[in-house]
Amino acid sequence: MTALSANDTAPDFTLPRNGGGQLTLSALRPQPVVLYFYPRNDTPGCTTEAVEFTARTADFLLAGATIVGVSKDTVASHDKFVKKHALGIALVSDEAGQTCEDYGTWVEKSMYGKTSMGIERSTFLIGGDGKIVQVWRKVSVKGHVDEVLAAVKAMTA
Repeated sequence: MTALSANDTAPDFTLPRNGGGQLTLSALRPQPVVLYFYPRNDTPGCTTEAVEFTARTADFLLAGATIVGVSKDTVASHDKFVKKHALGIALVSDEAGQTCEDYGTWVEKSMYGKTSMGIERSTFLIGGDGKIVQVWRKVSVKGHVDEVLAAVKAMTA
């Protein structure tokens, strides 16, 4: 599968979300969406990223955007993660991995000489028309939320 890039149509999905129920990406239109993929609940980088997105939620809402986090963790794991860190963002469970595949975030990773498959930390800014505006791959958490917010503001200005 080819990696998604700006101007591609964001693959739609309906996945179970934290707190119960389902979240369908296309149902959020015409609101822009910050869709971020992260490896695992309650790990240092993923916790920092989720906490930082939560801290800036009001700024994203003011700019008109919704934040949705995606991992292969279960909904029960998401609920614990949200409660433990008082997160204020939607987290969806892609246990089957289809959405990760569709977005090209399920990749081979190498750590300490061992290769395994895992989620590449990535963020997609999706416009209100369902088209991808910007893609960040191999995200480094430090400063990332501010960078994404600046892109949302630039897009909605």
